[in-house]
Amino acid sequence: MKKFTLSEIASACAGRLVATDEQSKLCITSVERDSRQIKNGSLFLAIKGERVDGHDYIETCYQNGAICALCEKPPKTDSMAYILVDSTLEAVKKIAKAYREKFDIPIVGVSGSVGKTSTKEMLCAVLSQKFKTHKTQGNLNNELGVPLTLLSMPEDAEAAVIEMGISDFGEMHRLSMMVQPTICVLTVIGSCHLEKLGDRDGVLRAKTEMFDFARENAEFILNGDDDKLSTITVVNGKKPIFFGLGKNNDYRAENIVNNAEGGITCELCFENKRLSVTIPAIGSYMASNALAAVAAGRLLGMNDSELAHGVEAYQTVGGRANVINTGKIRIIDDCYNANPNSMMASIDTLMNFDGRKIAVLGDMKELGKKELELHFEVGEYAKEKGADGILCVGPLAEELAKGAEGIWFETVEEFLAASGSYIREGDVVLVKASHSMQFEKIVKKLAEDFSGDTK
Repeated sequence: MKKFTLSEIASACAGRLVATDEQSKLCITSVERDSRQIKNGSLFLAIKGERVDGHDYIETCYQNGAICALCEKPPKTDSMAYILVDSTLEAVKKIAKAYREKFDIPIVGVSGSVGKTSTKEMLCAVLSQKFKTHKTQGNLNNELGVPLTLLSMPEDAEAAVIEMGISDFGEMHRLSMMVQPTICVLTVIGSCHLEKLGDRDGVLRAKTEMFDFARENAEFILNGDDDKLSTITVVNGKKPIFFGLGKNNDYRAENIVNNAEGGITCELCFENKRLSVTIPAIGSYMASNALAAVAAGRLLGMNDSELAHGVEAYQTVGGRANVINTGKIRIIDDCYNANPNSMMASIDTLMNFDGRKIAVLGDMKELGKKELELHFEVGEYAKEKGADGILCVGPLAEELAKGAEGIWFETVEEFLAASGSYIREGDVVLVKASHSMQFEKIVKKLAEDFSGDTK
């Protein structure tokens, strides 16, 4: 970390520092919310959760090397430093903002209803060809995850890519206030979190809150194929840079060929240039994600070779369009999350594979009043695309099954008990649902049942 003293931290969050003069000058080495991750010099965040109260672990953290606790009540140990605040969660946001302001580097904020994580990974792959690039790890993209991501930025970071996820109005304002992006990237405005955001216009308003706290002279990279984002003509006095497959985009892709496990070949076209690349991914939508990353790279002075090598260095992350070849079947593990846009994109990906194509689809959460209608529409889409088998799991997925004229199972357990009757050797099986459906159990069971291991 950059130098960040306990005195500075307390000042940043308007907390009451209880420490000796010598302790107040100490610099932290990391910020941890999990007592098991404490290192020498850590600041421990004592957060009270539904099941566990971090305040109960403060003394253990001191013993393991923590030099300070950020807490809402005084610890039992009176010889160690602590910062007393009304809310640890609110305080850490202010601390993260102060730490971010120690850096004068490009910081890319990424959001959208679909493709946030894959675009973040592509951006990092590209920018890493020129810069030491810090990025969001795992699913740390919310009001606790973003400050933790910022506070883990190493002293020598030359760029950062921060994923920003929301489900309600106002959240993006709070995230953007911390991140202060110098480049804003928005992927797709889709039908997600409609319980709170109402409709896609609400999603657009919530996502574009990012712009309000972007740094002065920030750049804006938007998906020009999205009917909502394409209506944005000026942001903070600047014309956005548009990417996508349409000919009117500043960055566009042509001659896209989906070779399934062989990757996506295409030409990335911009500024009268054509970069021929092979993207190591299975979804054709990755061409669009690559364009967003290339646009950011060009803004930061990267050359054609760096851009092409970056795109081809992309790696997928677990639970997101990852192919597992068991030797007997291929599983498209895309069970990290789902909404109608991403579900249909995954069905498109499935149809590019050779072999019998089976879609195991589950509930999509937080879709609001139209949730049943949206599930039915996705089912119809799967049927129209011609999947050989459509197996639907979950209470909401009953409507999906109706649209698809597929088979419905009420629970994951019910499906697992019957899966052997519907899936056979040689199949390509897409597994996708909202994360709360725990479809990773399905991936695990199918991988075990169809293992190539003959022992």
